[in-house]
Amino acid sequence: MDLTTPEEIPKIELTNDELAETDVFAGLELSASSDIDVPPNLIDQVIGQEHAVEVIRKAAVQRRHVMMIGTPGTGKSMLAKAMAELLPKEELQDILVYPNSEDNNNPIVRTVPAGRGKQIVNAHKMEARKKIQMRSTLIMLLVFGIIGYAIIASQWLMGIIAAAFVFMALKYSTPREEAMVPKLLVTHDPNTPAPFVDATGSHAGALLGDVRHDPFQSGGLETPSHDRVEGGAIHRAHGGVLFIDEINTLTPHSQQNLLTALQEGTFPITGQSERSSGAMVRTEPVPCRFVMIAAGNLDAIQGMHPALRSRIRGYGYEVYMRDTMEDTPENRKKFLRFIAQEVKNDGKIPHFDRSAMLEVLREARRRSNRKGHLTLKLRDMGGLIRVAGDLARQEGADITTARHVIAAKSAARSIEDQISDEYIRRSRDYEITVVEGARVGRVNGLAVMGSDSGSVLPVMAEVTPSQGANGSVIATGMLKEIAKESITNVSALIKKFTGKDIRNMDIHIQFIGTYSGVEGDSASVTVATAVISAVENIPVRQDVAMTGSLSVRGDVLPIGGVTYKIEAAAKAGIKRVIIPRSNLEDVLIEDRYRTMVEVVPVEHIEEVLQNALVPENRESFLSKLRKMTVNPTAGIFDPNVGRTLV
Repeated sequence: MDLTTPEEIPKIELTNDELAETDVFAGLELSASSDIDVPPNLIDQVIGQEHAVEVIRKAAVQRRHVMMIGTPGTGKSMLAKAMAELLPKEELQDILVYPNSEDNNNPIVRTVPAGRGKQIVNAHKMEARKKIQMRSTLIMLLVFGIIGYAIIASQWLMGIIAAAFVFMALKYSTPREEAMVPKLLVTHDPNTPAPFVDATGSHAGALLGDVRHDPFQSGGLETPSHDRVEGGAIHRAHGGVLFIDEINTLTPHSQQNLLTALQEGTFPITGQSERSSGAMVRTEPVPCRFVMIAAGNLDAIQGMHPALRSRIRGYGYEVYMRDTMEDTPENRKKFLRFIAQEVKNDGKIPHFDRSAMLEVLREARRRSNRKGHLTLKLRDMGGLIRVAGDLARQEGADITTARHVIAAKSAARSIEDQISDEYIRRSRDYEITVVEGARVGRVNGLAVMGSDSGSVLPVMAEVTPSQGANGSVIATGMLKEIAKESITNVSALIKKFTGKDIRNMDIHIQFIGTYSGVEGDSASVTVATAVISAVENIPVRQDVAMTGSLSVRGDVLPIGGVTYKIEAAAKAGIKRVIIPRSNLEDVLIEDRYRTMVEVVPVEHIEEVLQNALVPENRESFLSKLRKMTVNPTAGIFDPNVGRTLV
């Protein structure tokens, strides 16, 4: 069987769209990242989120709430911290909790200017110490007087007993002065900016405040109620910013109480555990006028309390965080500044030279997974920068070079990428992934693991006579909803390209090694090829892998993660990868893979079959494909065509 590439099959010479240094640095005379000025304000250090920056500036002036939704690592927490710097300067307050002599379980709350709280508490403590010392002195004088009189009267035993009784009576019957000292619940330095409190992942007590349980509730050993009160994040954020990431992970009860705090500007503190003695304590309303920044992924919207989201929308802004920005000279300058910022903020790694910055920019383009864009998943890029700097420092180098960045890309691989490599090695050992020869009904598909790694996804198809009145398509491999729908759409193409009545057959489709399930429709092309191969008994080249979505008319539509999929195919030993033509400019694979794999862009399913199938009579096969391209219904209604494709 001839597996050589025919002349008529289109070839694409894969290039990496090199970045010229003059284009990257846009005429900037830089020898290293140390030559780049880093803005002192956080808001000016944010890159690629111009709309979000504008919203934050407006919200800070007007003290509006903001909800930011987007991919992790795109700058949500940085913008929240920046807002705390931008809030108008106003008089911060300390919050004190006093004992209530009339109702011990209802402590009194008072506010004073920032810095005064510590002075008031210290003054009360000093006064309490003076009273305690005076009382102790009087008690000791009385005890010694009783003992002295007993000795003079030769009744020393009775005197000692009387002295002990008087000492115990006075010691535990007099009021405890320290119990009257107020507790400083929230304190601020009057010269500091507005507080920033990160309450991400806080349980109800940490978020809303709590009252500690007291195991000694009588006998003079109990802790005063006001002294057991603990302020929550909403109270510490009074006058500043409260940031909550993954807002949907808060319980509905906490979200409801958070809504109350937003509406009222005050929230009393009570015990969060119904079985604790703190549940009996409830303070007066405690001030908590804060600006809330809520953040999360796209699924956070579904998990939010509707009234809480409505409050934010009605009194603030909603912002979608971009995960890429256009690859323009101006944005490249911003990305170079980001490198300098990361080096400066880390403080332990050497600066990057021009070659290292160029390599980081290349990686930013590659990770954007989108033509003409740079990634804005800056937390991941910051990790790469720090690992590269660590490698340079380990060598004792004064500057980080491109060699360190390239080495860092291997050292800082994600867990998904490492798992993918291990799976590829094992699948080759046990022949789960086959990259040689040709087989009927077996196609090497491609998938994405996580957000930055690919894997080979073998798909097998088998056709059997139908056991019922109508045939069916049976797919296994933990398919999610979109994947199931794509399988249904493939049946229309099977009718078109085989001309056979699938009502008389059962089509079995198996996704191999999909332990975490299949999500999305990027395997549509793979499934269609496997089924057509099985129906027509035409072998498929095993050194070919493919990816792409498929319309019901056979158009190959774009998919995501094309760069990572091609790299996974190259690591598995596959020689040719078929991708949607609209994804061609998204391909930015690393240099080491460029000579290992050939990329073939296609627009229609006929091109996929032409590249992947290996019929015995190729000329007849190509002729039939051309005829169906011109007359798509020929394969269904023409009995002379509907028999076979070989």
